[in-house]
Amino acid sequence: MAVILDGKAVAEKIKTELKAQVEGLKTNGIHPSLAVVVVGDDAASRVYVNGKIRDCAQVGIQSWEYALPAQTTQQELLALVKKLNVDDEVSGLLVQLPLPAHFDEKAIIDAIDPNKDVDAFHPVNVGKIMIGDYDFLPCTPAGVMALLDAYGIDVTGKECVVIGRSNIVGKPQAMLLLHRSATVTICHSRTKDLKEVARRADVLVVAIGKAEFVTGDMIKEGAVVIDVGMNRRADGKLVGDVNFAEAEKLAGYITPVPGGVGVMTRAMLMKNTVQAAKRSASRR
Repeated sequence: MAVILDGKAVAEKIKTELKAQVEGLKTNGIHPSLAVVVVGDDAASRVYVNGKIRDCAQVGIQSWEYALPAQTTQQELLALVKKLNVDDEVSGLLVQLPLPAHFDEKAIIDAIDPNKDVDAFHPVNVGKIMIGDYDFLPCTPAGVMALLDAYGIDVTGKECVVIGRSNIVGKPQAMLLLHRSATVTICHSRTKDLKEVARRADVLVVAIGKAEFVTGDMIKEGAVVIDVGMNRRADGKLVGDVNFAEAEKLAGYITPVPGGVGVMTRAMLMKNTVQAAKRSASRR
């Protein structure tokens, strides 16, 4: 039976450490803060934003939420981003994705000051991740690495397979594993013999966005299985991209859904916000 990688417990420990850091920063006149912009009434986005605001309160980070109607124009959103970019009281800034269909998401991301880009989506930050000289890491891949570290799982020389090639998870996840001297394969919808490739993995990271896509016959015995997915089945149950019941019988370690990678993602956002505040203070 696999060891469960308890993201909730690890995230709480990280947030406790961050809270102590924040208290220390405040005594030196540095006040970490996060501005969250959300457009429209997407139910999932609302859940995520509420969670981020709660985490800020727990860690001691000042937070502001800018909830804009779905009818907001591209120009209005860009104007708000520009305003927050130059607001010295704002350490970190994020625009919750996805945006309503009439927005050019790339243009919005590109408009965020890279020094405040705590999601690490801006091309400048993406490029820094590629070369391994970064200020911020995308929160989900960073959460995966922190979870591996917490359980003493060393990926050096290991065969790691990432299923999913998104800019938010798959690609940066592969780079972070590569920076740790893993041998990395990125798989996607057009990968031939996906099952065979997955079954080679010592560490399998699944971020494909399909409920219970990875089954037991795709998992090497003893592998570390990291499930980034978050899907709701027709019966209302929240599940990942991995069939947990099947995978648990074979894996050496496995993340649950919920309680695995998702809570780690939010903890990493808090870490990035604290880092942004420190960097902002050093530039003044």
